[in-house]
Amino acid sequence: MPAPGAAMPEFATHEVFNQPGPLVDVNLFETHRALQDALRFNAPELDPAPLRELGALAGSAEMQTHARLANVHTPELRTHDRFGHRLDEVEFHPSYHALMAAAVRAGLHGAPWGTSASGAHVLRAAGFMLFTGLEPSILCPISMSYAVTPALRANAAVYADWAPKLTSRSYDPLLKPFTEKPGVTMGMGMTEKQGGSDVRSNSTRAVADGSDGWGPRFRVTGHKWFFSAPMCDAFLILANTPAGLSCLFLPRVLPDGSRNALRIQRLKDKLGNKANASSEVEFQEATAWLVGEEGRGVPKILEMGTLTRLDCALGTSGLMRQALALALDHTRQRMAFGKRLIEQPLMRNVLADLALESEAATALALRLARGYDKRGDAHEAAIARLLTPISKFWICKRGSAFAQEAMECLGGNGYVEEGGEGVMARIYREMPVNSIWEGAGNIMALDLLRALRSGDAGAALAHELAAARGAHPALDRLASSLPARVEEMATEVEARRLAQEVALAVQAALLAQTAPPAVVDAFCASRLDGDWGQAFGTLSGRTDFDAILLRALPR
Repeated sequence: MPAPGAAMPEFATHEVFNQPGPLVDVNLFETHRALQDALRFNAPELDPAPLRELGALAGSAEMQTHARLANVHTPELRTHDRFGHRLDEVEFHPSYHALMAAAVRAGLHGAPWGTSASGAHVLRAAGFMLFTGLEPSILCPISMSYAVTPALRANAAVYADWAPKLTSRSYDPLLKPFTEKPGVTMGMGMTEKQGGSDVRSNSTRAVADGSDGWGPRFRVTGHKWFFSAPMCDAFLILANTPAGLSCLFLPRVLPDGSRNALRIQRLKDKLGNKANASSEVEFQEATAWLVGEEGRGVPKILEMGTLTRLDCALGTSGLMRQALALALDHTRQRMAFGKRLIEQPLMRNVLADLALESEAATALALRLARGYDKRGDAHEAAIARLLTPISKFWICKRGSAFAQEAMECLGGNGYVEEGGEGVMARIYREMPVNSIWEGAGNIMALDLLRALRSGDAGAALAHELAAARGAHPALDRLASSLPARVEEMATEVEARRLAQEVALAVQAALLAQTAPPAVVDAFCASRLDGDWGQAFGTLSGRTDFDAILLRALPR
């Protein structure tokens, strides 16, 4: 026993070993072989240097720290100042602004609209995927700012004033007149508490208030139940004018410098997407300007919604890749039962299966982005109409199951948050939002049926699949039957099944043109030929696990 008053000896209760280190300071682009091959296929003319630079940034320890802090120190609403004046402001941790500034510098919010360079949307799509691996939730205002341009062009005066700011690579978080800002962001507001996806039940009203340099002006009174990123500089919203549901441009700060009458009621307490503020708002005779034809608001604002759906597919693909990278990196370091986890046969099956799913999602999402790069081409326009609902439906539906299986590869460590350091847990919580936001699964299935009625969907699909003829017997069988089924589909009840089968067929056809034989054979045998179970990790023992895993390694 030590003498009274003497210092107690230090006891080492345990030694920490067999615990993997973090996946930081790696270039997320240089190790993403599936993305590199998809880029070469969809836009071979692109210089990958910007993506290499972004991949290094997104994989850095510094930016990973910002991602952690932005999710630990979540947004806070300040409705009033201490004197009682309305503020309606959301305060963010400095790391949120660091992430936003990085995304804007990379041009993820609007760069394709400011250039005529070939492949600009594909380049931006690849960057969006890479940044998602860093922090996905701040990409909500980034996505909406990117998506707004096609719809906003319907008000030429507003577009002329705001477009240069929307494509600027400068980020300014302050609420002040757009003329005083080097760059701006924009959001959207459709959903109301009584209607959800049924926006035609909206009750928000807009009363004519004259006209000015931005065209017909209205006073808006009503609410929005889900109003994401309320600190954006302006929004496209839906409101009822005398002619019907119309699309309106509503800025936070009016041209005279006064605050618009947009009242933030509260922030949503969400499952994931923590760094991003989502809110409920009221409009109290807020000022807004007409965009497009009065009474035709739904098709106009859906021009914005279509591109955010592209980003849902891109974002989930990016999350899949990062979850896979974390699982692979962990299992390469962790020992169990005398071997590294990645050497255990069952774990190899799980990891290879996840790698197939991730690569197929990457291929499909980037192919969809190419459709938006070449909208003047009739085939590409048809493919964009067909693949947008299919990609959002299928990739996003697969996301949550994918994240759960990847988390299981880390065991209990994957389930633990530890002050926000648990990246896998953050990915898991984030996965459902892309499936729900901008139209859940049934809405996408209905959109698929609308796309099929355009008349050219079957021919476009047949053309898309023809390039992979002979790659695998199961793909040939499915490809031969799908175009006719697409043309004949008239009922809603099987629309989700059709979306799944078209997604799998297109994924297989793309892999046949971009991936090694081991990936193509395993994907077609499992997803198309029935040589698969009901869970990840049920690939055939004939699978070339070595080739698939080697291709997917994150470092």
